[in-house]
Amino acid sequence: MKTLIPPNPAPRPGSKGRPAKWLLRCGVVAGPLFVVAFLIEGATRGHYNPLRHPVSSLALGEYGWTQTANFIVAGLLTLAFAFGVRQALKAEGGTTRGTLWGPILVGAWAVMLIGAGIFTTDPVSGYPPGTAAMRAEYTNLAAELHDLISLPGFIALFAACIVFAIRFARLRQPSWAIYSALTGAAFLTTFILATLAFSQNPSLVAYGGLFQRIAITSGWLWLTLLATRLLRQSHDTRPE
Repeated sequence: MKTLIPPNPAPRPGSKGRPAKWLLRCGVVAGPLFVVAFLIEGATRGHYNPLRHPVSSLALGEYGWTQTANFIVAGLLTLAFAFGVRQALKAEGGTTRGTLWGPILVGAWAVMLIGAGIFTTDPVSGYPPGTAAMRAEYTNLAAELHDLISLPGFIALFAACIVFAIRFARLRQPSWAIYSALTGAAFLTTFILATLAFSQNPSLVAYGGLFQRIAITSGWLWLTLLATRLLRQSHDTRPE
């Protein structure tokens, strides 16, 4: 007597390749954690001016380890999120280019954060007190690597906004396409202004920290909302 083996049930639409939700939750947590941490540090650190000084300068001094930890933790969470983005976009379908480059660029931002935590920056704009406004040369290899890693990371996050804007446009999701494009434009503009300010441009130097905070916060907000969207979508496609 032959035993009949029932065929495997067909996968439900949207159920194949669903991302691990914990990876997407890492993306929901990373941004708010990073921003709240550096806001508290900047408000409580003596002689530190959030309007003038960069976030990376919080890694200098006696309590600098807190910002170092902030960089590394946020970077690890975002790196996990990048894998979640890859899985989520594959499940969602759409353009192959966005599915590939979107997660890669988010991952590059994550690697930059980890590198910024490992390699401490040089003082700039007079913080800590008694240091030069800007040094002619790097004081050590770590400071040089900090800047060398940071620039591609910021560019990667800007590029991620544009890649997702194109993807959302092709998927006929105009609100997300416009939001991603506007975030990319705001992020790039304020990043450039912050860079000029930290280079001691006389008309901008007093607001370098403000420009950088606008760039970082807008970028993190976009990533957090993207993670929330993907997480909600993964709930909507769960099997019944």
